[in-house]
Amino acid sequence: MQKPINVGVVGAGYWGPNLVRNFRALPDCRLRVICDIKEERLKHLKSLYPEIPGETKFEALMADRELHAIVIATSVRHHFPMAKAALSAGKHVLIEKPMATSSEHCEELIEIAQQKGVTLMVGHTFLYSAPIRKIKEIVDSGEIGELRYISARRLNLGLFQKDINVAWDLAPHDIAIILHIVGELPYSINCRGGAHLTKGIEDVTSMHLQFSKERTAVIHSSWHDPRKVREMTIVGSKRMIVYDDIATQEKIKIFDVRVERPPHYDTFAEFHYAYHYGDIYSPYIKQDEPLRAECQHFLDCIRHGKVPLTSGTNGLEVVRILEASTLSIKQNGAPIDLPDGRLSSGSHSHPPIPMPEIELPKPPIRGGRKKRSTLNPFPRSITG
Repeated sequence: MQKPINVGVVGAGYWGPNLVRNFRALPDCRLRVICDIKEERLKHLKSLYPEIPGETKFEALMADRELHAIVIATSVRHHFPMAKAALSAGKHVLIEKPMATSSEHCEELIEIAQQKGVTLMVGHTFLYSAPIRKIKEIVDSGEIGELRYISARRLNLGLFQKDINVAWDLAPHDIAIILHIVGELPYSINCRGGAHLTKGIEDVTSMHLQFSKERTAVIHSSWHDPRKVREMTIVGSKRMIVYDDIATQEKIKIFDVRVERPPHYDTFAEFHYAYHYGDIYSPYIKQDEPLRAECQHFLDCIRHGKVPLTSGTNGLEVVRILEASTLSIKQNGAPIDLPDGRLSSGSHSHPPIPMPEIELPKPPIRGGRKKRSTLNPFPRSITG
């Protein structure tokens, strides 16, 4: 029988309890501690899970030599200092999205994880969901033809944040999904937004991503909408996909519709677009909880030294796009280029940056194989 991995969850607010529930249920995990600065939150979770100790001081988790991994589900401004402390202490880390408030902080966390030989993973939960896995499979198979554009809408009334705008709050989900489907990074981003309630914090944004081969993506994010909307449309040259995460059934619908340009014509009068209208069908998708799959994947990466599907590098890519969107808003929607994945404004002459293959190989460790630390009996992996 495998020795369980001891995990501590930091943050018992909005998302933390879901992480607590899932890690507690996994057979190869021992949820050792829950940490939050507010006693009332710990008291509530204690009533649900009386066997799990509560702790108000993060430093106590860092001093626990039997704690193998830390899961951070706090406000974004705390992600970097907490993750840095945990990684430096030789602990594996799972950080909720977005990874940090700047790409520089993301790069520093990746470097520490590499130096310590520990797993660094980001909680882009939708990449572990059955609908997104199915969409990726359909797009890669060529069933919808050549990918043309993606439109994403993530809208609701609130929850209004005080330290980040709506793009940083909601768009990381859609950015991560789009990068996963397209398979490369955009070379240009522009974004506009409006701050209607709190000065300097946009509650509505519209982000445009430009990829190679004239492929584009548009992300509309809002805290200022009467309905909760979680919808994405993927348009191909042969078929189109509509993904509705709110739907209880048939979350994915494939539309056999397209428009074609006539191959030959002699006069403008002979020019007519050809419209094709076919069937609409919904593929079968086995329902499961994406967060449970994400938590299990984190444990598997720790135990077997795998690179996470949503590695620190993936988290860095999303943060760079968010930084570009912020810069574009400040420049009244001007396009911001990402040459070599870094920010600059100017021409659009930079080629797209290919994403790494989404595989889970066991990576080599810098400087040869490292000895296992007495702090952690499990093999350690390097962030991808």
